[in-house]
Amino acid sequence: MIRPRRLVHAAVGGVVALSCTVLTAPAQAAPGADEPAGTVRLATEKRVTVDYPWAGASGFQYRPGTTSVTTVDYPDAVPPAHAGPDDLATGTDVVNTRDGQKVLQKHRSTGVTATVTIPTGQAYRAAAGWSVLTMDGNGALHVLRTVDGTLTVDTPVTGFPAGARPLLYRTGGSVTRLAIVYALDGKTSVGLVDLSDGAFRTYVTGDEATPQLAFNDRWLVADWKAIRVDAEPGTAPTALTRTDAQLEAVVGDQLLIGNPGFVLGGTEAALTARSLVTGASATVLPSSFGGIGPTPDGGALATAGPSSLDWNIHRITPTGTGGLSTTEVARVPAAATGVQGLAVAGGELFLYGATPGASLRYSSFQLDATGRPDGPQTRRSPGLSPSTCLTGDAACPQLEALGDGRVSHLWTGETGQESVVTAGLDTTTLLSAPTDGDSAGRIGAGTGRYVLYNGGSGKQRVVDFPRATTAGGTTLTRDRTAAAVWGQTLWAPGGTQGQVTGRNLKTGTTTTVTTGAPCTPTDIQAVNTWLYWSCGSSAGVYDRATQRKITVPADLGPARLADGFLLRENRTTHELLLTDFHTGTATTRTLVKLPATDQNTGGSNGRWAVDRFGGPIAYLNGTYGEVSIVPSGVPTSPLAQMEAQAHTPSVIGKAFPWSPVWQLNKPSTWTLTLTNASGKIVRTLTGSSTGAAVRPAWDGTTDSGGGTTGGAYTWKLTAHPRDGQGPDLTLSGTMTLG
Repeated sequence: MIRPRRLVHAAVGGVVALSCTVLTAPAQAAPGADEPAGTVRLATEKRVTVDYPWAGASGFQYRPGTTSVTTVDYPDAVPPAHAGPDDLATGTDVVNTRDGQKVLQKHRSTGVTATVTIPTGQAYRAAAGWSVLTMDGNGALHVLRTVDGTLTVDTPVTGFPAGARPLLYRTGGSVTRLAIVYALDGKTSVGLVDLSDGAFRTYVTGDEATPQLAFNDRWLVADWKAIRVDAEPGTAPTALTRTDAQLEAVVGDQLLIGNPGFVLGGTEAALTARSLVTGASATVLPSSFGGIGPTPDGGALATAGPSSLDWNIHRITPTGTGGLSTTEVARVPAAATGVQGLAVAGGELFLYGATPGASLRYSSFQLDATGRPDGPQTRRSPGLSPSTCLTGDAACPQLEALGDGRVSHLWTGETGQESVVTAGLDTTTLLSAPTDGDSAGRIGAGTGRYVLYNGGSGKQRVVDFPRATTAGGTTLTRDRTAAAVWGQTLWAPGGTQGQVTGRNLKTGTTTTVTTGAPCTPTDIQAVNTWLYWSCGSSAGVYDRATQRKITVPADLGPARLADGFLLRENRTTHELLLTDFHTGTATTRTLVKLPATDQNTGGSNGRWAVDRFGGPIAYLNGTYGEVSIVPSGVPTSPLAQMEAQAHTPSVIGKAFPWSPVWQLNKPSTWTLTLTNASGKIVRTLTGSSTGAAVRPAWDGTTDSGGGTTGGAYTWKLTAHPRDGQGPDLTLSGTMTLG
């Protein structure tokens, strides 16, 4: 069964439209220890549909969903030399605003204004450019326009069939014509009013009650029939092949067709163009839907993009050769979605939240060495089922960032068996390891390849995901106690009070240290050389490097150990407290005051999370979908290796490269050299760590692109700490290629 999960975002009303998913602090000032280095918002992947309250020759307005209107100016707009109601062509940039029986008109490029006064007994029906269409009490139509900006001229519409009942009025890619759909004698017809003289002409008659239509100054397409506007009277329209898509606009001689009612699985809707002259079809914009429509200057606007994070409005205009030109003119901000889990490790902030189809996904933001967001939101997993949550869980889902680009959580299958799941190295891979029927568990800790699982059965498992390329498996099962995993060592209570024993998960060898704890710890955590223990009423940190025993506060709920400090939340005052002990003496300060109102009563990975791999703290700041990042202000430990998988391959090549993994304790930039038996460097690889893990790949080729011969090779890895604190780390080894 799937247990219900609890939302952990702060409760606020409404959905926030974003100008960007990364909001950073001023770049010129280095943030203080208690000042956010930056703020991010988790954005939904669902692309919103926009509408256009106004579009003209100088720009347009758009409104995503129910949010406010945004105005966009075209950078290349050139105002006409003259603009006014006597020049209908300049109406392509007119904004019409109705106020009772008056229509206020303003040419946006030039500022020229006019006021059309609707006579008593007439009612407003539509407006296009400088012209206003009305209907009187007898059903007769009129075109109103001004002279000298104030005197309204009334031109009766001629040629509209007697007894016809207008059904709708439609503007399109023209300011000299306006479409009317009407019913007469059981048939529905479509015609155009020439706004210059009021002449109406019927072009298409069909059976549809509300036919699709699109038009410009050259073509009218209605009910999937096309006809030239200047065709001789009596000319029959040409039938077009129907699709389940919509007639969106006519641009030049091209009919734009989009928003299909059905698309094949795994494909995206596209905006296509069909030539009304040759019949040839082409794709104008892939991944395009919603927000498609004509502009009065004969062009069109359309939304397109691979996801909400790159969802743009494009301007479509005709070319001189009969084709179409597209230009991106605006980026539509993505809407925020609730954060249902957060974790941070190795300079990456992971957020867990909803995606289309009610599924869930990990997304991430890269952080620079100061904790400042550095880049856009990116996908870090496939769609996920809801994760395991227990009644009373303070934070759900439980997320454990492993420091190598991955995140782990628990998932319960239909049979009730729990599995440990990892994701994050790409957008498609999801690896899992069953717990032999166990359930009601929690993730105790995890780094790199190893995840500690505390089962409800009373058993504790260390699950191994080697090189993060295969499904995991249990490498150790024991009775459940307080325990921690750091690198390749499992730390657990020793046989004597105050002792903690570290077991090497690869060799089985053990190391015992005396922490000074006056009890058998109920909580053990490990980061670098720091060991944290808690007995509930007392707590301390033991530094394995110096054998120092440091007393730390134990007056609050669960704490989270990081590199040189401890993080706790006071749920009474809502303060996030940081205890710095890196000097050997513990000092506590308030890092930030969290929102008093939230839907989560928990600590780490609920309202806040801390980077154990030398990075910052992240917390929900009370705004829907928003997370702030703050540096700890505590110096980091020197760069060190936690675990390595530098296996020797039997065969190497482009299809099966040598792919070692060095798990380090904080992010780095690195250089890897391969030297042959003669002492010649044959290949140099460089890169940045994935989280805090170095993951190169050597396909056996040399720097010049040639192949290498078999024999002995020496590798040398030089890693430079990305935060600039401490010396470089150098590792080396040998391998023999067959």
